[in-house]
Amino acid sequence: MGVGRSLGIAAALVAIAVTGLLAQPQPDPTQQTARTATEATQAAKAAEARAAELDRAAAAERDSEARARAEQAAAAQRIKAAEAEQAAAEARVMLLDRLLARQRTAFAERQRPALELVAALQAMARRPAVLALAQPGSAQDLVHVRATLASLLPSIRARSASVRADLARSRALRTATAGAVADLRKRRADLEARRVAALQLEAQHRLRAMTLGRDALTESDRALALGETARDLAAAEDRKLTAGQVRSDLLALSGPLPRPGTATAPARGAPPYRLPVAGRLVTGFGEVSPAGVRARGLTFDGTPGREVVAPAAGTIAYAAPFAGYGQVVIVDHGKGWTSLLSGLATLAVRPGAAIGQGAPLGTAGPRVTVELRRRGQPLDLTQLLD
Repeated sequence: MGVGRSLGIAAALVAIAVTGLLAQPQPDPTQQTARTATEATQAAKAAEARAAELDRAAAAERDSEARARAEQAAAAQRIKAAEAEQAAAEARVMLLDRLLARQRTAFAERQRPALELVAALQAMARRPAVLALAQPGSAQDLVHVRATLASLLPSIRARSASVRADLARSRALRTATAGAVADLRKRRADLEARRVAALQLEAQHRLRAMTLGRDALTESDRALALGETARDLAAAEDRKLTAGQVRSDLLALSGPLPRPGTATAPARGAPPYRLPVAGRLVTGFGEVSPAGVRARGLTFDGTPGREVVAPAAGTIAYAAPFAGYGQVVIVDHGKGWTSLLSGLATLAVRPGAAIGQGAPLGTAGPRVTVELRRRGQPLDLTQLLD
């Protein structure tokens, strides 16, 4: 064996002794990736906690609309948690990939001197031992190499153990990377499932809202119809209950009046009530306007400037303009009976004046309305006309 080959083997052994396989790697960008994974995991836990809180609030909510809002908010938080978990899984996969790449690079660098030594030893093993005796200096070189190997054997064993540990760490990193990739796939599938569930929940709530809206409109229309029926029944019942009282009060008025139970009316005498103005009847008692308002009296389309008279004797309780109704006159007939006339253009009476039936109250405007009331309740005055 030549001196050059012996020096090569010694140089390889020295390189193995100098190269540290257990040296710690220097800090690199993987720290930022690890920090990102940690923050994403914390965000996912916070979103899951918020979703659980919203689920409890939705279960305790009695109002259906508020419950629907809480359920949608919980679904949104679950989607947020799934997105954060996916981000954390992606960061873990990236971190493991970087660590595995760094491990491979370091392992390759540390393996190179050992490979050179193995190559040199293989070359020595292939050389016949008898040549060492035939070539001058070969025995000394062989003794020198054996001595060097004996001195470096503990270091070689330690570095071999380090290489085995590096191999074990590499296998662990590959296993962890495969698990992280599987977890990432699971997170993506969970995110998609939660998004689909949120869309289904929103569609259910919209469909329910549309159904409730249609039901509400139907019930509203039904309530309006029932209200009109109830109002008609109440008015009819009120007229029925007050019919006897009306006859008794009419008996106390001056002039000939029909007696209860008589089939014929008196031949002469002023009627207990008369129309205050001549004109075409526009709105009758109880008619419903296009706006849904029921008429409480009679409205006449008279000639402006025509005289308006008192429908029955009484005292002027009110005579003044009223916003939107023109000049208004209220005649108190006594015993709870009052007449309200609106739409007058001018007034010829003052509050407190006592008037008789047919006394002038003023002049008419375009339309005059008269209402007969008994203790504040409107009555159909046509029953009292002659």
